[in-house]
Amino acid sequence: MLVLGALLALFVLFNFIIPMVLGLLKIALIIGVVGLFVFIAVTLVGKSSSSR
Repeated sequence: MLVLGALLALFVLFNFIIPMVLGLLKIALIIGVVGLFVFIAVTLVGKSSSSR
């Protein structure tokens, strides 16, 4: 039973937990990149409008 439980735990870990965490990290990375582009755009617009 111990071996069966350990195999089931590994199955759940590799088939459900790890892909879910990687998916969340991918979503967080996409949000971070979009936020960085928005920050750069706002900074450039702010500098160009203040120099006029």
